[in-house]
Amino acid sequence: MNIDNWMPVFVILSSLVPAIIIFLLNERQNILRTIINMSAAFIKIALVGMMTWGVFHERNYIMHFPVVPGIEIIFRADALAMFFLILSAGLWLLTTAYAVGYLEGSPNRRRFFGFFSLCVTSTMGISLAGNLFTFFIFYEMLTLTTYPLVVHRGTQKSLEAGSTYLRYTLSGGAVLLIGIVWLHVQTGTLEFTQGGYLNHAAGGHAVTLTIIFALLIIGLAVKTAIIPLHGWLPAAMVAPAPVSALLHAVAVVKAGAFGIVRVVNNVYGVEFAATLGVTMPLAFVASATIIYGSFKALFQDDLKKRLAYSTISQVSYIVLGVAIAGPLSTIGGITHIVHQGIMKITLFFCAGVLAETLGIHRISEMRGVGRRLPMTMAAFTIAALGMIGVPPTVGFITKWYLGIGAIDAGQTWVLAVLGMSTLLNAAYFLPIINSAWFIKQSGDWPEEKKRGRFFETDPWLLFPVLIIACFTILAGILAGEFFSPLEWAKLITEREYR
Repeated sequence: MNIDNWMPVFVILSSLVPAIIIFLLNERQNILRTIINMSAAFIKIALVGMMTWGVFHERNYIMHFPVVPGIEIIFRADALAMFFLILSAGLWLLTTAYAVGYLEGSPNRRRFFGFFSLCVTSTMGISLAGNLFTFFIFYEMLTLTTYPLVVHRGTQKSLEAGSTYLRYTLSGGAVLLIGIVWLHVQTGTLEFTQGGYLNHAAGGHAVTLTIIFALLIIGLAVKTAIIPLHGWLPAAMVAPAPVSALLHAVAVVKAGAFGIVRVVNNVYGVEFAATLGVTMPLAFVASATIIYGSFKALFQDDLKKRLAYSTISQVSYIVLGVAIAGPLSTIGGITHIVHQGIMKITLFFCAGVLAETLGIHRISEMRGVGRRLPMTMAAFTIAALGMIGVPPTVGFITKWYLGIGAIDAGQTWVLAVLGMSTLLNAAYFLPIINSAWFIKQSGDWPEEKKRGRFFETDPWLLFPVLIIACFTILAGILAGEFFSPLEWAKLITEREYR
């Protein structure tokens, strides 16, 4: 038995087994459930750390499970897989700790944490998928495991949001499946390859491959929340804050964007996709989504909905970077997989603290909240400045590489998109910061609760917020170090383009 081959399987089992155990526990076994959750999260980080070191040194981690002749489940750890895996494993630990505090005293925690772990298992499978077939299995498993989290509160509003979520995502999955089956019929393989395998198998099927590309991208665009397929995301904001954080930073939208990167880089290949003429339309749609999401965010008083429209805009930076089809822009787009995750999870954690500590859900209720929750609002401010792209945050690093990548690829119109998006980001985040820090509170907070004796709120809520906010700055300041997200994105791009 080659232990390296089984490492990807161990990573998936490190959240699947705890999920099964959690479902078997009694609802009241809170301490044991927390110990299992946190232990599993640390074990997963250790496994991912070992594989990251191996992949850096070009060690192979691959496992095949034949299903039927010509179809296999393949798990493979390459540089891109590790990038998504590190993000998912790291944020799972923090989100688990945060969720323990957020859900304290609430019912159905066994169900919540069971499906929470299954959701992480799905994300691990998506990261480690070695072909489109494996990717699709875990992509749909993600839909089914996140639905119970979206409807967790059981209210009419949450059930309607869950129904909308399923209609969108299952429809997207059906379109994606058609594209995958058609591609397999045309090429006989679905296995991800560095540089793309259609570079070598295109033949004279340009029209067919263009249609298949459109089907794959439309199927993935639903979870990525690209317009006009984004409608489920603002509706899903009725979910608890840890779920919103997971949906926006790690799981659903990021899975869609990750899938688009896989299709462009590891199925079609960047150069072949550009030759087919499919990358520029994708870049235009991503640009339109960036502007649309930011514009809609301006008019939302509900804090989580403003953050949701911000996500619709920000996730499309990833797609834009890849679609520009140049090495520097690809670095910017791929880096944003981690950068957007760090910033957005901070913002949603802060929204959860505001709701659980003071009953604040609307931006119009945030006047003076910086004095009552200074550490929380400091974290919010850092992440918001990052979203705008203020140096030295990670958001600046992303926009810098997208900008110079666009110039390098001769697509200077992208600079106008980045400039307009930055102005809109500032227009919908700076008024929140101004209201929180520089305008006096008027009246009582909507629903203040006593959460934490020594801190401004429950430490289980506060510490994950502060830790992840620090990464928004540190990953920007240390962007030139070999262990930074930027340097890993350079490694991925170098291996894709060589």
